[in-house]
Amino acid sequence: MSTQFADLLRSQVRNEFTASQQYIAIAVWFDGQDLPRLAARFHAQSVEERNHALMMVRYMLDREWDIAIPGVDAVRNDFETPTDPITVALAQERSVTEQCEALFRAARADGDVLSEQFMLWFLKEQVEEVSSMSTLLTIAERAGKDWFQIEEHLAREPDAEPGADSAAPDTAGGALQPAQG
Repeated sequence: MSTQFADLLRSQVRNEFTASQQYIAIAVWFDGQDLPRLAARFHAQSVEERNHALMMVRYMLDREWDIAIPGVDAVRNDFETPTDPITVALAQERSVTEQCEALFRAARADGDVLSEQFMLWFLKEQVEEVSSMSTLLTIAERAGKDWFQIEEHLAREPDAEPGADSAAPDTAGGALQPAQG
């Protein structure tokens, strides 16, 4: 199957896997700075992005579309302060939002109502992702040089991953859950 939507979705799988790798790089940097709550937050985010990629793969398999698992783009590993990786993450989430919007518009242009419906969950998810990362950046900026204030904020916040979203698309191979502790 080759439609505008299907072609963009194949590209989006790469984008989601790249996002997953970027979040691992960010988590490792936070681990190296002895900021375990930030590291855990981004390790969990990496798992979420991996799951998003495999939701898209499952959808293409269910629609009997050709799919090949792509490599990933280069990721950034060097940062100076906690605001640097969080700024990268926020920019990435805004970019993914634009990509999801383009996917929705392509499905509509293709007359593919099933794919329009599939993308609605991702659009809702992106509103949450951008909001969450924007808040985290604000907290990091307010913390200034006292990086542990960010850790304290995360310690006070309720768990960002309350459980599986029953409305989420199925994931090829099953969704991974971030490790606890």
